[in-house]
Amino acid sequence: MIYLDNSATTAFKPPEVKNAAVAAMEYLSANAGRSGHRKSVAAAMQVYRTRLKIADFVGCDGNVVFTLNCTEALNLALLGSTVRGGHVVTTVYEHNSVLRPLYESERTSGIGISVAKPDRDGRIGFEQIRPLLRNNTYLVAVNHVSNVTGAVTDIEGIARGLKGSKIRLLVDGAQSVGYRSLDMKKTGIDFLAIAPHKGLHSIQGLGVLCMSAGTSLMPIKFGGTGTQSLSVLQPHDAPECFESGTLPLVAIAAANRAVDFTAKHFGEHREKIAFLSEKLLRGLAETENVRLMSGMDTHGIAAFNVGALSSESVCDILDREYSIAARGGLHCAPLVHKHFSTIKSGAVRLSLGFDNTESEIDETLRAVREIAKRENNIR
Repeated sequence: MIYLDNSATTAFKPPEVKNAAVAAMEYLSANAGRSGHRKSVAAAMQVYRTRLKIADFVGCDGNVVFTLNCTEALNLALLGSTVRGGHVVTTVYEHNSVLRPLYESERTSGIGISVAKPDRDGRIGFEQIRPLLRNNTYLVAVNHVSNVTGAVTDIEGIARGLKGSKIRLLVDGAQSVGYRSLDMKKTGIDFLAIAPHKGLHSIQGLGVLCMSAGTSLMPIKFGGTGTQSLSVLQPHDAPECFESGTLPLVAIAAANRAVDFTAKHFGEHREKIAFLSEKLLRGLAETENVRLMSGMDTHGIAAFNVGALSSESVCDILDREYSIAARGGLHCAPLVHKHFSTIKSGAVRLSLGFDNTESEIDETLRAVREIAKRENNIR
C-alpha cells in the first residue's frame, strides 16, 4: 500500500523507537514516581530525561507536561487558562481539539471568541489577528500548520505582535513539530502542544504540552500525583499537578529515542518532503477537474476535490482500486471547510512522510488523473 495519511499518524516508526518501547515494557514495568524501589526510580529517571530532551528540542525553558494525546494537551492549555468573561482569538484553521474546548468555555465561563480568516494566499499572520484583539483578550490560539491544507501560520510574526502584552500565545504543533524548526523561547511561544506519533515518528499514546517559564495553568483533571498525598486537594507543583494517574511510560521511552532520530535526520527528511510536496502539488494543480485547496508550500499536505465527487468516494476508490491510503471528510476542522465552502464534499487529504518515494507520487498522480477523467466523462 502507498501510505499517504501521515498527518493522522506516521506509518514509519524507526527501529530504535520500537526497541525503546519494548525495552520499557521488559525492564521498566514500574510506576514512575510512585515508589522508592530501584525499578520505580529508574522509570522516573526515564521520564525526567525525556522531559529534558523534548524541552531542548523545542527550546522550552519551562515545564514539559505529559498527557495521553495532543488533544488532552490542548485541552489543558485552553481550559487551564480560562479567564471567566475573557476573550480568545483563534483561526478558521483550528482542529476541534481547540474549537470544542473554546466553545465549551464560551458556554460555561462566558468567554468571547473571535476567529481570524486567512488572506488571499491562505496565510494567517498578525495582520489577521490584530483587528480581533480586545482589552480583555488573554489568549491567542493558532495551529502552526493546518491539518487540512498544510497552510503555515506566521507564528513568529504573531509572537512579535503580542510581545509586551499580557496575551499568551498557544501553538498547536501537532502537524509541525518534527517537520519544521521551532524554538519556543526565541519565538515567544507560551504554550506548545505536540503529537509525538506524527512528525517525531514515535508511537501513539502520548501527548506533550510545553510551557514557557513564568506561565501557569489550573489543572483540569484530578487524582494521584505521588506528591502531597495527605491532601485531598490537587497540588500546584508543576508538572506533576497536571499528570494525575499513571504515566504512559512505554510511549515516553519511545518518544525519547524518537527525538534523537528526528534531530539526527531533520535536514534530509525536510528536504525530501519538500521535493515530493512540490511534485505532488504541481501535479494536482495541473490535473483537469481537480480543485486544489492547498497552496504551493512544502510541508507535505495536499487537500483537493475531484469534480462533484465526495472526498470519501475518492478515498474509497484510491484505497479499493489503487491501494493508496488517503483521508477524506472534514478532518475535525469544520471552520476551514466553511471558509472554503466544502462542508458537503469535505476534502481529500494526501499527507507525505519522508519514507514516501517519487514513484509513489507518480502512481498517486496517475490514479487521481484517472479518477478525475472518469468522473468528468460521466458528467
